[in-house]
Amino acid sequence: MNQVILPGPRRGTAEIPASKSRAHRLLICAALTGRETELICRGISRDIEATVRCLRAMGHRIEIRGDRIRIQPGAEKPEHPAELRCGESGSTLRFLLPVAGALGLEGSFFLEGRLPERPLQPLEDVLSEKGMRLEREGSELRFSGRLRPGAYEIPGNISSQYVTGLLFALPLLDGQSTLTVTGPIESADYIAMTEEALEQFGIAPEKRDGVYHISPEALRTAAEENSPRVIRVEADWSSAAFPLAMGALSPEGVTVWPMNRDSRQGDRRILSLLEEFGARAETEEDRITLRRGTLRGMDIDASAIPDLVPVLAAVAAGAEGETVIRHAERLRLKESDRLQSTAEMLRGLGAEVRETADGLIIRGKTELRGGRVSSWNDHRIAMAAAVAAGLCREPVEITGAECTEKSFPGFWELMDGLKGGQA
Repeated sequence: MNQVILPGPRRGTAEIPASKSRAHRLLICAALTGRETELICRGISRDIEATVRCLRAMGHRIEIRGDRIRIQPGAEKPEHPAELRCGESGSTLRFLLPVAGALGLEGSFFLEGRLPERPLQPLEDVLSEKGMRLEREGSELRFSGRLRPGAYEIPGNISSQYVTGLLFALPLLDGQSTLTVTGPIESADYIAMTEEALEQFGIAPEKRDGVYHISPEALRTAAEENSPRVIRVEADWSSAAFPLAMGALSPEGVTVWPMNRDSRQGDRRILSLLEEFGARAETEEDRITLRRGTLRGMDIDASAIPDLVPVLAAVAAGAEGETVIRHAERLRLKESDRLQSTAEMLRGLGAEVRETADGLIIRGKTELRGGRVSSWNDHRIAMAAAVAAGLCREPVEITGAECTEKSFPGFWELMDGLKGGQA
C-alpha cells in the first residue's frame, strides 16, 4: 500500500500503543510461571503476534480479545515437532530459542525477511555447547535436545537479546546455573527491562558481582506466590518518538500520552535528545507536548539507542548546521540496512545526507522538497518519512507503508488525526 502525507507541520494529540519490548517479555514470563495472567496491551503489533504464535506452538493457550491477552501456561510438551513462525521478529527468535532448549522441545523456527541474515552465532554456540542441537537450512532453524544446568557465558557487545533469552531459559533447568555477561554491554537498558519483568513475576535471579545466580526451585516457588494476575503494558517510547519528533518540527506542537517518564525503556531518551536539538517540551502527568524551538545540529552517540536513528535523522534534516550520528553500525542488519535506507529516503525528499561506516552526517535545511520514497519494507523508515513530511513543501508518498504494522498498528490512522492529515 502507498500512503500520501500532506506537507507541513502537524498538531494534535496522539495516544501511543503499548511497548512491544515490554509485551514480549511479559508474555514469555507469564507463559513460564504456571499461573494464568492477563495483559492489557493497547495495539498488538505483528511482532507481538509472532511471540503469541510461537508460544501457542510451544503448548500454551493464549486468547486475544481486543487489547487483552490471556495466557494460560501449558502443562505438557507438544506431541509433534513445534513449528515456530517468528516472522521478522528478532526478539521472538532470540528470546524463545533458549527457552525451547530449556524445555527440551524439538521443532523449527521459520524466519522471514532479513531475519536469517541477522547475527545469532554467539547464542547458537552457547546453546550447542550446553546440549541443544541446531541446524540451519535456508530460512529454517531446526532445534532439538535439552539444555544442561551449569555455568553460562555470553558476550554483551553484540545483542542484549541473547542475555534476555538466557535469563528466561535458565530458571527452567533442573539445577543451579550462573550467567556471566562478558565485555561491554550493548543496550543495557533492555537487559534492565528484562530484569524488571522477571521481578514482576517473582523470578528475578540473584545478581552478585555482575554474575546472575539462578536457583530454579526457589524461583519457581517465588513465581507461584508472587506472579501477578493482570498487568497493563506501558506505552512505547520507541513509537512515541515519531509523533514527538513531529512536534519538534511544529510551532503548535504535538502531545503524546500515556507516557511513563520513569520507564526503563532505553528509547525514553528521545525526549532529552529532541530538547538538545532545541525543541521545547511541556509535561503534565502522563502527557508530553513538544513544540519547535530553534533547532541546531548536534553530535549523537547512537550505540544505546539505534532504533531512534531514522527519526532523529528526519529531525536533523530541518536543524541548522550539521548533525553527526555515530556508533550505529548495528543498523546495517535490521529490517533494512537502516543507515542506507534512512539516507536514501531523506535524500529522496531533498535532504543533504551522507553515510559513514557507522552512522550518518546530515546538513540541515529550512525546507525539503517532498516526493515519492520507498519504505524499504522497514517500519521505522516509513514512519521517519512521515516525520520528514513536516519539513516538506510538497506531499510525501511512501510505498510499502503497511510495514508500520510490525511495531505501530494504527500509525496511519493516528496521522489522519493530526492536523495536516493524509491526502
